[in-house]
Amino acid sequence: MLTARRRVMATAAAVVGTTLLLASCGDSDSGSSDGKTLKLWHYEAPNSAMGMAWDAAIKEFEKTHPGVEVKFEEKGFEQIQKTAPMVLNSDDAPDLMEYNKGNATVGHLSKQGLLTDLSAEATARGWDKKIGAGVRTTSQYDAEGVMGSGKWYGIPNYAEYTMVFYNKDLFEKHGIAEPKTFDELTAAMDAFVDKGVTPLANAGAEYVAQQYLYQLALSKADRSWVDSYQLYKGRPDFHDAAWTYGAETFADWVEKGYLSKKSTGTKAEDAGVSFIQGKSPILFSGSWWYGRFTEESTFDWGTFLWPGSDLTLGSGGNLWVVPKGSENKELAYDFIDITMSEKIQNILGNNGGVPVAADPAAVKDPQSKALIADFNALSERDGLAFYPDWPAPGFYDVLVSETQKLITGSAKPDAYLDAVEAAYDKGVQDR
Repeated sequence: MLTARRRVMATAAAVVGTTLLLASCGDSDSGSSDGKTLKLWHYEAPNSAMGMAWDAAIKEFEKTHPGVEVKFEEKGFEQIQKTAPMVLNSDDAPDLMEYNKGNATVGHLSKQGLLTDLSAEATARGWDKKIGAGVRTTSQYDAEGVMGSGKWYGIPNYAEYTMVFYNKDLFEKHGIAEPKTFDELTAAMDAFVDKGVTPLANAGAEYVAQQYLYQLALSKADRSWVDSYQLYKGRPDFHDAAWTYGAETFADWVEKGYLSKKSTGTKAEDAGVSFIQGKSPILFSGSWWYGRFTEESTFDWGTFLWPGSDLTLGSGGNLWVVPKGSENKELAYDFIDITMSEKIQNILGNNGGVPVAADPAAVKDPQSKALIADFNALSERDGLAFYPDWPAPGFYDVLVSETQKLITGSAKPDAYLDAVEAAYDKGVQDR
């Protein structure tokens, strides 16, 4: 996941020498490659760690590949999420694209035959050695499009996870202690409500709201629960203790004023801006915000992992995928290789990203070191639990609409869980 912030289309000139191109491994399925253009799409904000790293990668590509034009277009996350299958079946498909990972996205496209198998390149270029087992889960998909094994259809250059961002200045202003435990977190939210402040930034129209609820459920879950839900290793029970706690607590938090009833129509961008502007003291969201908050916030802020839970949302980062119809696959592979280089990985690490192949000694920023240390702690305890919308195509929209009903009060927790269960079962059956 990540912010849906858009940027004006940018074009960068770049290029590939003929001798270098001839030296590259051939691809019998590479189409009518002209070797002179790389059409690249991604949806990272320019001041995010990933956006800065990919801009640097384009410049590095220019240096090492004189003679080829890089046609870069930034797309919105929601835009690609909804249109990728259609676009990849058309002549408008890019040569290289950033795409959301998981069974419902990359897995779905790979099953449809719309993506290039990157297994040979992953081995030949050593990407498989740089990407650890926990992050690799979302890179490989079997014949049914289920993640965790099979062929490589995407390459992540970073990892990501969710955390609690909090405005230290607002806590101090209102005389509220910085929380260390879950009970202290709820006590802090009660104190903010008493002072007329809605504590949690939220976005009911996009991913933020459903991720609050999923995290609440995860706090009562274990790895087998996650595997049943995400990897189909068992039949998930949507009225078990974990799901029931998540739905009931989320609804309760709306009633208590922790989450605004007016947040049903707000987007992830709105939630992030609310935190940046100092209006919301707390935002539970992902590491993809880290670089932007560092650059744009004017107050002292900090982060901590969700208290009282061994599991949290997270995974390898979004994936570089090469559409099956790409006409310049070798250039796409070369660009991926640059983003995996130590130079670009170190840029990620020093700007609030979680790199998969950086030199730890090269990451100097204290906040970035803390970010990476928390991720390592999660990885060591097998704490990455993916994202709630992954199990089936179209499930994201269902979770958005059903969670909005909990916010407005038009559905009770039991009805919410019934609707989610029905959509899950249908989505998995129709995969």
